[in-house]
Amino acid sequence: MTVNPAIAQLVPDAQRWRRHLHAHPELLYDLDQTSAFVSERLREFGCDEVRTGIGRSGVVGVIKGRKGATGRTIGLRADMDALPIVETTNLPYRSTVPGRMHACGHDGHTAILLGTARYLAATRDFAGTAVVIFQPAEEGGGGAQAMIDDGLMDTFAIDEVYALHNAPKLPLGDISIRTGAAMASADFFVVKLEGKGGHAAFPHNCIDVVVAGAQIVTALQTIVSRSVDPLESGVVSVARFTAGNTDNILPQSAELEGTVRTLSPAVRDLVERRFREIVAGIAAASGVKFTIDYRRNYPVTVNPAKQAEFAAGVARDAVGADKVKTDEPPVMGAEDFSYMLEARPGAFVWLGNGDTAGLHHPEYDFNDAALPYGIAYFTRIVETALAP
Repeated sequence: MTVNPAIAQLVPDAQRWRRHLHAHPELLYDLDQTSAFVSERLREFGCDEVRTGIGRSGVVGVIKGRKGATGRTIGLRADMDALPIVETTNLPYRSTVPGRMHACGHDGHTAILLGTARYLAATRDFAGTAVVIFQPAEEGGGGAQAMIDDGLMDTFAIDEVYALHNAPKLPLGDISIRTGAAMASADFFVVKLEGKGGHAAFPHNCIDVVVAGAQIVTALQTIVSRSVDPLESGVVSVARFTAGNTDNILPQSAELEGTVRTLSPAVRDLVERRFREIVAGIAAASGVKFTIDYRRNYPVTVNPAKQAEFAAGVARDAVGADKVKTDEPPVMGAEDFSYMLEARPGAFVWLGNGDTAGLHHPEYDFNDAALPYGIAYFTRIVETALAP
């Protein structure tokens, strides 16, 4: 890729911003330092408006083009929160906060969008309005929905919205996008079982929650293998099974906790229905009482065909046609940008981070060499969508 000289000039600053954010990670909505840092930069860049406190700790910057008003507004989103992970990189800019680190690259996403805002505020080579959205609480907190609930889309009259996420193992600077379902929905469950505890030598006097729980764990795996169409996708994972504390006592209670991932609303409904039927059936057969806390979280991330094709074309222009992939399979991870795509059309893409540690790994680090690719893509989205 031949880097636009104006973008190349701001990359060293974007790297400095990124490393500052990496060293000072904050979680979910508690982003006092991060939000202040972002809003200060946006004001320095000369954004026409900077709003804070949207979705509790989100920040929004407004940049108007100097080529007239088209009545259209394009939103660009970056997430700002870190993860509760102990960093093991020993980098000079490693986390200064014990037990917290930017293990998903949100520091890089924020730096890319800051670089984009600086470029757009300086050039304004478009007709219409660009809105840069810095979102809290992507890591399980639903910050996108919180910003929408605070009027994000309507207050700023956003017509379309776009986002990117870095992808370890995808070649550096490559952009991957797919039409339709790109990432899965994420649902979570806790099943509590109540039986009758007692001496393990006399199980006939007990109601064994361990046996019932083990049957439930096994039976839940038949949902995807036997109830879901083989051409569809689904994941049911029990991640925690807690019961008892010694070797000769059958416990009174047990808990199962885990997650469900699907790529369509119909399969999502099917899996939940079968989940409830299986738990209830095995509990009844075992004489065990039960409760189910089944929580629907992020919906499927769906790229509409029109905006996905547009984003792919912009990516080819920004980073080179040979670096754009449109046939990658969907990912069973989840992303709360899905809420924004339910509110407005747009597209979500993956940006290659190169051969680095994986997301949510204690040795992960965002690859600063990806910064110019991300900035080039975001700026071209605005300039192309809002061409006079």
